[in-house]
Amino acid sequence: MAVSSERFEHADVVIIGAGAAGLMCAITAARRGRSVLVVDHANKIGKKILMSGGGRCNFTNMYSSPDNFLSANPHFCKSALSRYTPWDFIALVEAHGVPYHEKKLGQLFCDRSSKDIVRLLLDECEAAGVEVRTHSPVTVEQLGPPHELTGPNGPIRCESLVIATGGYSIPRMGASGFGFDFARQLGLNIQPTRAALVPFVFEGRKLEQIQGLAGISIETYSEAGGTGFRENILFTHRGLSGPAMLQTSSYWHPGEPVTIDLLPDTDLEAHLREWRGKHPRSSFKNALADLLPRRIAERWCELWLKDKPMAEVSDAEIEQAVRRLQPWSVWPAGTEGYRTAEVTIGGVDTAALSSKTMACREQPGVYFIGEVVDVTGHLGGHNFQWAWASGHAAGESV
Repeated sequence: MAVSSERFEHADVVIIGAGAAGLMCAITAARRGRSVLVVDHANKIGKKILMSGGGRCNFTNMYSSPDNFLSANPHFCKSALSRYTPWDFIALVEAHGVPYHEKKLGQLFCDRSSKDIVRLLLDECEAAGVEVRTHSPVTVEQLGPPHELTGPNGPIRCESLVIATGGYSIPRMGASGFGFDFARQLGLNIQPTRAALVPFVFEGRKLEQIQGLAGISIETYSEAGGTGFRENILFTHRGLSGPAMLQTSSYWHPGEPVTIDLLPDTDLEAHLREWRGKHPRSSFKNALADLLPRRIAERWCELWLKDKPMAEVSDAEIEQAVRRLQPWSVWPAGTEGYRTAEVTIGGVDTAALSSKTMACREQPGVYFIGEVVDVTGHLGGHNFQWAWASGHAAGESV
């Protein structure tokens, strides 16, 4: 039996997902005079915002540009990013008196806590008249417009339905495949998904080779899939992490190597030859430790570079040292997966969406924004900028 229209709760816009993209969309739409309801199945708003940046929230990057994003269609993100820039969000942060600082490479963090960003968004929602509900899983019963949904408080009817449910990353924060499943029900293509911005794990002998190095961080030039980053790596008990590894994980595929230049901008061969001439009695290990953390130098000598006085080190052995360090090639067993991944790469195929409004071309009144879309940013605030920009684009249209 059909539900009478009198029993429906009405809103111009319903947004499923109270994360960065969903809240920005809500704020933008409500400022235009639209009645907006945001629903989220989780018990708390903005969980990923709260845990991001080590609790300080790397809320944008001053240098964010389309070059910082991966997508099957690299041009798709340009429109939204050009119409809502990092400086637009920075102006909002400053208007709310949130203290922040640049850490490096344009990465902006809260001075105090990521709670400041959540508070900012909620204050903006309240000022604009947005209603936000937690503990509110919904089911889409019928698509229109008007669209009909069922939630804990009963049936809801809306003209615009926005999917801002994120990806699979960090399921303990409430992540789910809702957005992907809904898109498939609409017949939309989903670009293959996988964990991204995630540490690598090693197994067997490869793991044994780095045991005892956990906690060491060193600047490198690391590359996977033809794309490289000048950042630090961090040895862990399970493999490799740190910014360089998180970045390269977005470009890595199982069975492929990751190459790591442990001494970028260093002419290692010249250094070792010079050391041999000046310190002939010094050990090979000491020559390497002049450039590398001692534990790494010791381990490399244990594994591949026999330690002996430099006077006894041949040119061929120096060349071998260079090959083992510039680059060091590793074949990860895999990644830590969605459990610790910062984002999900892949998602709703952008061919199905308007780059200007984020609207679904084949389903009137339905929008997809944020991480659920096949647009994935580099580490360093870019994914938040996509959330703000895509949410703003949809909010201007719903």
